[in-house]
Amino acid sequence: MSQKSVQSARDIIAKALESSTNPCFTCSFQAEDVAILDLLRRQRPDVTVLFLETGYHFAALIAYRDRLASEWNLNLVNMEALQPVAVQEDEFGKLYEIDPNRCCSLRKVEPLMRSIANYDLWITGLRREQSPTRANLQPFDTHRFPDGRTLAKVSPLYDWTTAEVFAYLVANEIPVVSLYSEGYTSIGCEPCTAKPAAGEHARSGRWGGSKLECGLHTVSVKES
Repeated sequence: MSQKSVQSARDIIAKALESSTNPCFTCSFQAEDVAILDLLRRQRPDVTVLFLETGYHFAALIAYRDRLASEWNLNLVNMEALQPVAVQEDEFGKLYEIDPNRCCSLRKVEPLMRSIANYDLWITGLRREQSPTRANLQPFDTHRFPDGRTLAKVSPLYDWTTAEVFAYLVANEIPVVSLYSEGYTSIGCEPCTAKPAAGEHARSGRWGGSKLECGLHTVSVKES
């Protein structure tokens, strides 16, 4: 694990927090997010940790989330859709099968947009290596949302490799969710997550390969 990479992430976090009075971190409890979470809580222990509770997550991920939230005393906020899963399925059917874009919009994008309106800084676990759609990611960006709001968006691990992420976790004796040992490399809602084919990028197993993004990071437009 490169100490230069770790220090760079620490510096990015520190610089971002300097100008923020109310930051939030959207955390999926995947490996990169947990690495950031560890770095972040050392500088801002009370930072708001936002988790999208879609109702479709793997049970193992929810158990892991709850374990870390308890052990690290996280200021965890679970964001939820306006409709419970059962109500949505009664009205529209299993959208993750027939219209995954709409399902993501209802269960991820809308709850996030409603929640981050309360914050002045959005910290993410995005990395360039994750997929082709993220290859040009920058550590600091300003994004404009459909309602006209702008928000600073920071990705401290933007240039980290997967190997560096896991090396950091090992070095700091931080466990990862058990799904990685089963062969998953990018973990989202259970019905929409598969193990990638050999040689494919980490997110290739999402949505049956029909798309790479749920909309959380494409609903806004980068201004700078």
